Amino acid sequence: MSFLAVMTGLIFARFSRPRARFVFANTAVITRHEGKQALMIRTANARHDTISRASARLWLVRAERTKEGDQLRRFYELKLDRNEHPMFVLTWMLFHVIDEESPLYGATSADLAEGDALFVLNVGGLDDSSAQQLYARHVYSWRDIRWQHRYKDITSVSPQGRFLLDYTKFHDVVAEE
Repeated sequence: MSFLAVMTGLIFARFSRPRARFVFANTAVITRHEGKQALMIRTANARHDTISRASARLWLVRAERTKEGDQLRRFYELKLDRNEHPMFVLTWMLFHVIDEESPLYGATSADLAEGDALFVLNVGGLDDSSAQQLYARHVYSWRDIRWQHRYKDITSVSPQGRFLLDYTKFHDVVAEE
Protein backbone atom coordinates (compact mmCIF):
# COMPACT_ATOMS: atom_id res chain seq x y z
CA MET A 1 0.00 0.00 0.00
CA SER A 2 2.83 2.41 0.85
CA PHE A 3 4.56 1.74 -2.47
CA LEU A 4 1.31 2.38 -4.36
CA ALA A 5 0.74 5.64 -2.47
CA VAL A 6 4.29 6.86 -3.16
CA MET A 7 4.08 5.96 -6.86
CA THR A 8 0.69 7.65 -7.20
CA GLY A 9 2.08 10.78 -5.58
CA LEU A 10 5.14 10.83 -7.85
CA ILE A 11 3.09 10.31 -11.01
CA PHE A 12 0.60 12.98 -9.97
CA ALA A 13 3.42 15.42 -9.17
CA ARG A 14 5.03 14.79 -12.55
CA PHE A 15 1.92 15.24 -14.67
CA SER A 16 0.21 17.98 -12.64
CA ARG A 17 3.09 20.45 -12.98
CA PRO A 18 1.95 23.63 -14.66
CA ARG A 19 3.40 24.34 -18.06
CA ALA A 20 4.62 27.77 -19.03
CA ARG A 21 2.36 28.95 -21.81
CA PHE A 22 4.06 32.10 -22.89
CA VAL A 23 3.49 33.30 -26.43
CA PHE A 24 6.32 35.08 -28.21
CA ALA A 25 5.91 37.19 -31.34
CA ASN A 26 7.28 35.48 -34.44
CA THR A 27 9.63 38.39 -35.09
CA ALA A 28 11.43 41.05 -33.11
CA VAL A 29 11.45 44.62 -34.41
CA ILE A 30 13.92 47.48 -34.38
CA THR A 31 12.10 50.78 -34.41
CA ARG A 32 11.95 54.22 -32.80
CA HIS A 33 10.53 54.28 -29.27
CA GLU A 34 10.26 57.55 -27.36
CA GLY A 35 12.72 59.15 -29.76
CA LYS A 36 15.37 56.43 -29.48
CA GLN A 37 16.13 53.37 -31.56
CA ALA A 38 15.07 50.23 -29.72
CA LEU A 39 14.81 46.48 -30.15
CA MET A 40 11.28 45.42 -29.19
CA ILE A 41 9.85 41.97 -28.46
CA ARG A 42 6.21 41.23 -27.69
CA THR A 43 5.25 38.38 -25.38
CA ALA A 44 2.00 37.28 -23.75
CA ASN A 45 0.74 35.04 -20.99
CA ALA A 46 -1.56 32.41 -22.53
CA ARG A 47 -2.58 31.01 -19.13
CA HIS A 48 -5.85 32.05 -17.54
CA ASP A 49 -4.17 33.07 -14.32
CA THR A 50 -1.66 35.58 -13.07
CA ILE A 51 2.10 35.13 -13.07
CA SER A 52 3.65 37.07 -10.21
CA ARG A 53 7.16 38.46 -10.12
CA ALA A 54 7.72 37.79 -13.80
CA SER A 55 11.21 38.55 -15.05
CA ALA A 56 12.88 38.64 -18.43
CA ARG A 57 16.49 38.53 -19.61
CA LEU A 58 17.60 39.08 -23.18
CA TRP A 59 20.94 37.94 -24.57
CA LEU A 60 22.76 38.59 -27.83
CA VAL A 61 24.91 35.68 -28.97
CA ARG A 62 27.17 36.26 -31.96
CA ALA A 63 30.32 34.93 -33.55
CA GLU A 64 33.37 37.19 -33.33
CA ARG A 65 37.01 36.95 -34.32
CA THR A 66 39.74 37.52 -31.77
CA LYS A 67 42.89 39.50 -32.58
CA GLU A 68 44.63 36.17 -33.14
CA GLY A 69 42.05 35.21 -35.78
CA ASP A 70 40.20 32.62 -33.74
CA GLN A 71 36.42 32.59 -34.02
CA LEU A 72 34.30 32.26 -30.89
CA ARG A 73 30.78 32.98 -29.77
CA ARG A 74 30.32 35.87 -27.36
CA PHE A 75 27.34 36.47 -25.09
CA TYR A 76 26.09 39.98 -24.29
CA GLU A 77 23.21 40.63 -21.95
CA LEU A 78 21.00 43.34 -23.42
CA LYS A 79 19.67 45.76 -20.84
CA LEU A 80 15.88 45.88 -20.88
CA ASP A 81 13.92 49.03 -20.17
CA ARG A 82 11.85 47.01 -17.70
CA ASN A 83 13.00 43.47 -16.93
CA GLU A 84 10.41 42.73 -14.23
CA HIS A 85 6.64 42.65 -14.30
CA PRO A 86 4.82 42.53 -10.95
CA MET A 87 1.68 40.90 -12.32
CA PHE A 88 1.99 39.36 -15.81
CA VAL A 89 -1.56 38.71 -16.95
CA LEU A 90 -1.94 39.72 -20.61
CA THR A 91 0.90 41.06 -22.76
CA TRP A 92 4.34 42.45 -22.11
CA MET A 93 6.38 44.55 -24.52
CA LEU A 94 10.11 44.30 -23.88
CA PHE A 95 12.37 47.19 -24.96
CA HIS A 96 16.13 47.32 -25.33
CA VAL A 97 17.28 50.87 -26.10
CA ILE A 98 20.10 50.87 -28.64
CA ASP A 99 22.38 53.57 -27.27
CA GLU A 100 26.16 53.99 -27.01
CA GLU A 101 26.35 51.32 -24.30
CA SER A 102 24.41 48.71 -26.29
CA PRO A 103 26.25 45.92 -28.14
CA LEU A 104 23.87 46.69 -31.03
CA TYR A 105 24.96 50.32 -31.30
CA GLY A 106 25.82 51.06 -34.94
CA ALA A 107 25.06 47.48 -35.99
CA THR A 108 23.29 46.77 -39.26
CA SER A 109 21.41 43.77 -40.56
CA ALA A 110 24.56 42.75 -42.46
CA ASP A 111 26.61 42.90 -39.23
CA LEU A 112 24.16 40.60 -37.47
CA ALA A 113 24.17 38.21 -40.44
CA GLU A 114 27.99 38.15 -40.51
CA GLY A 115 28.09 37.23 -36.80
CA ASP A 116 25.22 34.73 -37.19
CA ALA A 117 23.56 36.59 -34.32
CA LEU A 118 20.94 35.03 -32.06
CA PHE A 119 18.74 36.75 -29.51
CA VAL A 120 17.81 34.53 -26.57
CA LEU A 121 14.87 35.66 -24.43
CA ASN A 122 14.27 33.95 -21.08
CA VAL A 123 11.02 34.66 -19.22
CA GLY A 124 10.01 33.25 -15.86
CA GLY A 125 7.69 33.86 -12.96
CA LEU A 126 5.59 32.40 -10.19
CA ASP A 127 2.26 30.82 -11.11
CA ASP A 128 -0.27 32.17 -8.60
CA SER A 129 -2.58 29.16 -8.69
CA SER A 130 0.06 26.47 -8.06
CA ALA A 131 2.89 28.51 -6.46
CA GLN A 132 5.37 26.91 -8.87
CA GLN A 133 8.05 28.62 -10.95
CA LEU A 134 7.45 28.75 -14.71
CA TYR A 135 10.16 29.32 -17.31
CA ALA A 136 10.17 29.69 -21.07
CA ARG A 137 12.78 30.56 -23.64
CA HIS A 138 12.53 31.82 -27.20
CA VAL A 139 15.37 32.27 -29.67
CA TYR A 140 15.31 34.79 -32.50
CA SER A 141 17.78 34.50 -35.36
CA TRP A 142 19.13 37.60 -37.11
CA ARG A 143 16.67 36.64 -39.89
CA ASP A 144 13.77 37.17 -37.45
CA ILE A 145 14.56 40.86 -36.88
CA ARG A 146 12.43 43.37 -38.80
CA TRP A 147 14.25 46.68 -39.21
CA GLN A 148 12.17 49.89 -39.32
CA HIS A 149 8.99 47.98 -38.45
CA ARG A 150 6.72 48.10 -35.44
CA TYR A 151 4.12 45.78 -34.00
CA LYS A 152 0.54 46.31 -35.03
CA ASP A 153 -1.59 47.69 -32.21
CA ILE A 154 -3.70 44.96 -30.67
CA THR A 155 -5.61 47.12 -28.18
CA SER A 156 -8.99 48.79 -28.50
CA VAL A 157 -11.90 49.89 -26.33
CA SER A 158 -15.37 48.37 -26.65
CA PRO A 159 -18.52 50.54 -26.90
CA GLN A 160 -19.10 49.68 -23.22
CA GLY A 161 -15.67 51.14 -22.35
CA ARG A 162 -13.91 47.81 -21.74
CA PHE A 163 -10.30 47.26 -22.71
CA LEU A 164 -9.96 44.66 -25.51
CA LEU A 165 -6.98 42.75 -26.89
CA ASP A 166 -7.07 41.27 -30.38
CA TYR A 167 -4.65 38.35 -30.29
CA THR A 168 -5.24 37.62 -33.99
CA LYS A 169 -2.89 40.59 -34.65
CA PHE A 170 -0.29 39.51 -32.07
CA HIS A 171 2.40 38.56 -34.62
CA ASP A 172 1.63 41.31 -37.15
CA VAL A 173 4.18 44.01 -37.92
CA VAL A 174 3.90 47.11 -40.11
CA ALA A 175 6.63 49.13 -41.79
CA GLU A 176 7.41 52.53 -40.33
CA GLU A 177 6.34 55.51 -42.36
